[in-house]
Amino acid sequence: MILEAFEGSRARSITAAVIVWGAVAAVAIAAGDSTPPAAPPPAGASAAASLTPEQTVSRYLDALKADKFTDAYDFITKAMAQNKSRDAWAKEQQWTMQMSEAKIFDYHVYPGKVEGDKAFVPNVLSSQDKFLNQLGVQEHELYTLIREDGRWKIDQQQLVEKSDQRKWFPPQAQEK
Repeated sequence: MILEAFEGSRARSITAAVIVWGAVAAVAIAAGDSTPPAAPPPAGASAAASLTPEQTVSRYLDALKADKFTDAYDFITKAMAQNKSRDAWAKEQQWTMQMSEAKIFDYHVYPGKVEGDKAFVPNVLSSQDKFLNQLGVQEHELYTLIREDGRWKIDQQQLVEKSDQRKWFPPQAQEK
């Protein structure tokens, strides 16, 4: 009953938004502008556009940790998603996490470096899986982000070898 009321309310809100958008388009066309206005941005898009590279990595890892793969999709580039749809990519990630019995326990994102249209964000990940990290050893990662659709998005993730950690991580985060 509550769900039906929520869905009805949500449907009315979406319908109202479409009607308002249509009215704006009609007024613009009547005024001589034959180009209809752009569709309204998705919910939360303006907030996501203002995220820093570090916040983008944190939100991505939060989503993965919570098994919210459709949410994590918003923080990766089309190339990192291998041009898969949101649903296809999310199902693949869910299957991979389940099959590997992967668990993310914690992470610590460190200040990144922005170089033009690229950003590099270091992270120490505490996780475990049954194939590559059975002992749950902390992993030093480096995320490469680029601007796509006006937002910072993750384009690559790689492990940082001990010999390269000095370049990206503060002394207290480096392996001893």
